[in-house]
Amino acid sequence: MSSPASHPLDDGRTTSSALITALRGQRPERTPVWFMRQAGRSLPEYRALRVGTSMLDACLNPELASEITLQPVRRHRVDAAVFFSDIVIPLRLAGVPVEIVAGRGPVLETPIRTASDILRLRPIDPAALDPIREGVARTVAELDGTPLIGFAGAPFTLASYLVEGGPSKDQQRARSLMVSDPHAWAQLLNWCADVSGAFLRAQVEAGASAVQLFDSWVGSLSRHDYQRRVAPHSRRTLSALRGLDVPIIHFGVGSGEVLDLMAGIGADAVGVDWRIPLDEASRRLGGNVVVQGNIDPAWLGAPWDKLQAHVLDVLERGKSAPAHVVNLGHGVPPDTDPEVLTRIVGLVHEASVGALVA
Repeated sequence: MSSPASHPLDDGRTTSSALITALRGQRPERTPVWFMRQAGRSLPEYRALRVGTSMLDACLNPELASEITLQPVRRHRVDAAVFFSDIVIPLRLAGVPVEIVAGRGPVLETPIRTASDILRLRPIDPAALDPIREGVARTVAELDGTPLIGFAGAPFTLASYLVEGGPSKDQQRARSLMVSDPHAWAQLLNWCADVSGAFLRAQVEAGASAVQLFDSWVGSLSRHDYQRRVAPHSRRTLSALRGLDVPIIHFGVGSGEVLDLMAGIGADAVGVDWRIPLDEASRRLGGNVVVQGNIDPAWLGAPWDKLQAHVLDVLERGKSAPAHVVNLGHGVPPDTDPEVLTRIVGLVHEASVGALVA
């Protein structure tokens, strides 16, 4: 790895951790578990800390971002931290006016709609990433042997926000641009790939031991469009990590029809949402790709006996893959009882160790 010698994957702190072992394709002594959106809105300590600070400002405050990242590790004893940030942070760092609107999500002041709009986009100044590097470094210094996962949004998802101006049910404007002006579309996705790639690389160089590329809106695409007009740009994003031997997870919502293509861009593991069982996902991946997931977030509000049975079923189906990282099929809902997540972590650890002994 070309990052500093103090990187946790170089000095041995995280090399043998359950998460990294699993992402390298081997089954650790106990199945690792972490949760997307584990850092944030479901935790009372997070809500108390965030008073008076906007979401994106919190992400760009190294001390605050680090503390928020560490909160669920202390509370739940998960096997990984995930850096507290947002997929639109690279847009803001590149000078694109964007805000998180409560109850809606990222909203852009001026959506990208034409080829001339795309030409006005500028790359990220490397110095703009300093708050990210500092936040990651602070966090890694506190984590000891627990790996930190860095993340970024995939180009299609970022482009969707840019073109739609905010969240969209079907990404119709984005998909229309994709087919009506393929050249402009390719320019836009290349720009998105480059800013996301720079964001990922900054996190890894500062100490992240793994990364996850999120494609939240990939489910709106046909297999053909994903393969021809999106996957090459996602591959470009990950090319920013060239020379850094860090495991890569690729996750998409509604991605059942393109799982194999998502793995093919250079991912070590594929995150699976709740729509298909893990054994079916593993079959579609050829049985040789590490899987992550896929507890249905809706089950978090169910009685414990029903949720327990669901988690154990996920663990059983995960045995069809070379290794399995337990997670939700999407992020932690804001109204989740934190105690439920803590119980899931204990259940996964106990069940997987028990299965190993048996």
